[in-house]
Amino acid sequence: MKRILFVCLGNICRSPAAEGVMRAKARERGVDLYIESAGTGAWHVGDPPDERMMKSAARRGYDLSHQRARKVAPADFYEFDFMLAMDLANHTDLLELAPPNRECDIRLFLDFAAGDIRETPDPYYGGVQGFEDVLDLIEEGAEGFLDYLEDESA
Repeated sequence: MKRILFVCLGNICRSPAAEGVMRAKARERGVDLYIESAGTGAWHVGDPPDERMMKSAARRGYDLSHQRARKVAPADFYEFDFMLAMDLANHTDLLELAPPNRECDIRLFLDFAAGDIRETPDPYYGGVQGFEDVLDLIEEGAEGFLDYLEDESA
């Protein structure tokens, strides 16, 4: 079973949404994955996802209510197969935090999506449409990542 960790800045918008979407998409395809999310910062540790993201996700059938924010831990670099960063800053932070003998593959999540957009924008300071746009990107990335895993195992 592959172990996936989604990473954004505060772990209350993008990465929890990616965790919830990927969990649902994997279940639909019958792919067994272990999925979590975390942030590079510790401001929201223990908090649930942003209410606006939970509402947008719920409208699409994704339940994020059980999730709680946490910070990336040193052990994560050994316990996960993939750490998928939501933007270039998160990617850079992960590479800087990563021990040289890490066991995980650190990548940008949207590199698995079909479009040209590489970064998942942070909707935190925007309106409702920003959360919807982010969910569109996350759904596309989740499908692309699952396609990648299927191709890798073929």
